[in-house]
Amino acid sequence: MPERQGYKILIKSLQMRQTNPAIPRKGKKMSKLTKRQKKMEELLEGFQQPASAADAIAKLKEISEAVAKFDETVECHMRLGIDVKRAEQQIRSTTVLPAGLGKEVRVCVIAKGPKATEAKEAGADEAGAEEVIEKISGGWFEFDTLIATPDCMGMLGKLGRVLGPKGLMPNPKTGTVTFDVAAAVKDAKAGKVEFRADKQGMIHVPIGKVKFSAEDLMKNYSTLADAILRAKPSTAKGTYLKSVFLTTTMGPSIKLDPKNVAAEIKEHV
Repeated sequence: MPERQGYKILIKSLQMRQTNPAIPRKGKKMSKLTKRQKKMEELLEGFQQPASAADAIAKLKEISEAVAKFDETVECHMRLGIDVKRAEQQIRSTTVLPAGLGKEVRVCVIAKGPKATEAKEAGADEAGAEEVIEKISGGWFEFDTLIATPDCMGMLGKLGRVLGPKGLMPNPKTGTVTFDVAAAVKDAKAGKVEFRADKQGMIHVPIGKVKFSAEDLMKNYSTLADAILRAKPSTAKGTYLKSVFLTTTMGPSIKLDPKNVAAEIKEHV
């Protein structure tokens, strides 16, 4: 399927979910609404979209607390006006969410001697060189973030095919290849997230949990949005933010007005 057509289907799905959250996900029949879907539809009735981020967060919390049986993740989805085929317009960076992500982040560091000790003292769950690489080679992946010092990257080469698809391969662009392992570990533990535009120019990033206060979710969203705005390539032409949606793991997608994003986040960053 051509990328453009695939994108149209994705956005159409998001738009349909925003006006009718009862529409089931792919693979489910549309003949009958569940009680959960009916409740979501009822809670969204009369809700105006595009909405402000603050209103969207409040509504998503209301819906999740009414129908979800677990603490859902709140997610931000943005479509950017970039040409992903041009190397200079490929966006990949990180930012630290001030309120974190609501979960413990397990950090593994590939470093030798004093740097391994420094990583451990900073809070790394595992740190070392050959012995840690040997564990990973044997199928051990009990970590969420992998950091490495530049002098150890050569040792990780043979694991690229395994780490790459899992999104765990250290990369200088995300700050996970560095000699300042203490700072990298602390950032990861504090709620550092990576954002990266996919082949359709879409960015998908979690910004916290429903149990977070509305203020904390707003701070996290604002920090992420600010970082994405600052990452705009100098060669990008036309409208940069094409569309913005906030949603939860199993909830509806709520559309925001891209034109208001910069003004709305000012007081939170």
